Amino acid sequence: MAVDDVSVDIAASESVVVLGPSGCGKTTLLRLIAGLARPDAGEIWLAGRLASASATFVPPYERQLGFVFQDLALWPHLTVRKNLDFVMKAAKVPKAERRARAEKILRLVQVEELSSRYPHELSGGEQQRVALARALVGEPRLLLLDEPLSSLDADLRVMLRDELRRLQRVLGLTTIYVTHDREDAAVLADRIVEMRLGRIVSAGEANHQEHP
Repeated sequence: MAVDDVSVDIAASESVVVLGPSGCGKTTLLRLIAGLARPDAGEIWLAGRLASASATFVPPYERQLGFVFQDLALWPHLTVRKNLDFVMKAAKVPKAERRARAEKILRLVQVEELSSRYPHELSGGEQQRVALARALVGEPRLLLLDEPLSSLDADLRVMLRDELRRLQRVLGLTTIYVTHDREDAAVLADRIVEMRLGRIVSAGEANHQEHP
């Protein structure tokens, strides 16, 4: 059983890190919240609306979520700007607003000069930032991140981790971040939820460790 009798409440603007080893159910939990998988039992509520239950299922595109996948999943045939445009079209953002919104988000994650490039023309850190921009440009009410920094070298990981914490604060993001890395959790979490074998084994407030 991937996720076994898990119950957790997350407040608006709270950053929760789900911490645990590979195979403990972290990614499955994110996929259930996002509507990429359906639960066999139980309920998932988003902003007071029942999103998943035995007879109810709200599709992912109606959940107002942003998702940064472990492999980033940028569309390789689209430029950076068109990766963002695709999300905004799906979110029914008026065409007149799209350019300004894309420029604002790309500036926020510090890759505004890369808008005409394709994913294969970007470094690993630049791809991470673009994936984050794509997740944010639809103005999601909840941001889900599945170990997005795991493939980076240590220095870049520290820099982007601190950058993500800054964005959480600036934007007031409600965030669920999945990782097996305790340093990620120490920097990014308001609250840490630990999972083992599909169950939550502990939950508590984080003691922040931030880099200068």
